[in-house]
Amino acid sequence: MTNKNRVVITGLGVVAPNGVGIPDFEKAIKAGESGIEFIPELEELNFRCQIGGIPKITDELLSANFTELELKRLSARGVIYGILAGLEAWKDAELTFAGSDAEPNWEYGTVFGSGMSGINTLRDAIYRTDDLKVRKLGTTMVEQTMPSAISAFLGGKLGLGNQVTTNASACSTGTESILMAYERIRDGKAQVMLAGSCDADSPHVWGGFDAMRVLNYKSNENPKAASRPMAADASGFVPGSGAGALVLESLDSAKARGAKIYGEIAGGFVNSGGQRGGGTMTAPNSMGIQKCIEGALRDSKIEAHEIDLISGHLTSTMGDVPEIENWSKALGLSGKKFPKVNSLKSMTGHCLSAAGSIESVACVLQLAGNYAHPSINCEEVHPKILELINESSIPHELIQQENTIIAKSSFGFGDVNSCIIFKKYRA
Repeated sequence: MTNKNRVVITGLGVVAPNGVGIPDFEKAIKAGESGIEFIPELEELNFRCQIGGIPKITDELLSANFTELELKRLSARGVIYGILAGLEAWKDAELTFAGSDAEPNWEYGTVFGSGMSGINTLRDAIYRTDDLKVRKLGTTMVEQTMPSAISAFLGGKLGLGNQVTTNASACSTGTESILMAYERIRDGKAQVMLAGSCDADSPHVWGGFDAMRVLNYKSNENPKAASRPMAADASGFVPGSGAGALVLESLDSAKARGAKIYGEIAGGFVNSGGQRGGGTMTAPNSMGIQKCIEGALRDSKIEAHEIDLISGHLTSTMGDVPEIENWSKALGLSGKKFPKVNSLKSMTGHCLSAAGSIESVACVLQLAGNYAHPSINCEEVHPKILELINESSIPHELIQQENTIIAKSSFGFGDVNSCIIFKKYRA
């Protein structure tokens, strides 16, 4: 059996509704600041849910990361979020940018997931086509709307010569992208991989969920309190958007260039419930979730009691209770023995395909900083959750604690699951 490379995290980048850039984002998650706001456009369109999480992107930030020509050619909002997060992570890792005349770096690549990141550009293209103005679509329409637009743009800007690809697994996308990149480095097929995911904000992204009646429509007048994971009065998720990015690197490579190390990836697991045993296109098979968590523990060679914090999928829907139940069964832990558990979605809303990567960035910050961010808007915990775990497991405010192991889970439409284990780096 060949030796496997240890994989560490050397760079972070984020574009989130409650903070763009790592400093602002970490300040927000420590303070329990929500990025959910009322969106007049959704009211005008007669959406039931008229709130959401949209990152605040300044002209200064765009000018610092794109040329004037690029800004004229690039309109896909989700792709822009992904590029900004990816470039921040790359700079944070102090990696070089290959010049346009340089040879690609054959050991550097990216797995960057996406959902409907170019939908606003595609919408405009459809309108022009319907109006028989196909010649006015522009020469960049295809490159912005193809599923792999984000990884292709990042590959070109960074000069990546290893695998450059995009994955898509609904709300499991971001966590899955990190595991795909991790496995490539672990197996010796790359030295550095940029992993992450992005998704756009648009009525055309969020409208389908509004039609499904899974969004919170009761809190339009109180948006900051609308996303309520694990709360007794949770009444649907709040849509969000953005991107998260992590630079993963072999330990040997990181040590050779003297890189700072945020933490290590111990392992993880990806599976599907097969839309059997209660699982459907929109609901998970509980056995599949439990097997995914158990597989992540096995792959990471850790015991359940070693987990200090769980970053749950926890969306503020009826799925929160069974999710906690599945964690409890998979870990064999309940009551006071259950680890701390929080949900970033309480502050960002559900950023869809971007959720797993943004939440993973928060995991790494908590791992390196030894704290658990609050899970806000959960003043009264759902009684069925309290039958499984002690309320002290849910941080209602910032908690300082030693973190050695943090587990991150994501579950998505199509009955797909992913779980990753972040570990404190020890030389």
